[in-house]
Amino acid sequence: MSKRDDYVNNLKSQLDQWNAEITKWEGQAKAAQANLRAEYEKQLAGFRARRDQATEQLRKIQAATGDAWIDLARGADQAWASMSEAFEKARSHFKK
Repeated sequence: MSKRDDYVNNLKSQLDQWNAEITKWEGQAKAAQANLRAEYEKQLAGFRARRDQATEQLRKIQAATGDAWIDLARGADQAWASMSEAFEKARSHFKK
C-alpha cells in the first residue's frame, strides 16, 4: 500500500469515528431539555461544518495526481487539526 493510500485510510477512519460521535450527540441533543437543545444544536452545527471541510480535503487528496497529494495533505492536516479541536470542544459540551 502506498503512503497516499495509508494517509487516506487514516483520514477515513478518523472521519468514521467523528461521524459515529455526531450520531450519538444528535441523539443526546434530541433528548435534551429545550434550554440545552439549542446549545447542542449550535455545537453540532459547528462540528458538522468542520467535518465537511475535512471531508472536502480528503476528496481533493483522493483526486490528486502524482505527488500533488503531498501538498494537499498539508492543507488536510490543518483541517484535521481544526476538526480535532472542534471535536474536543463538542465532547466537553456533550459530557455535561
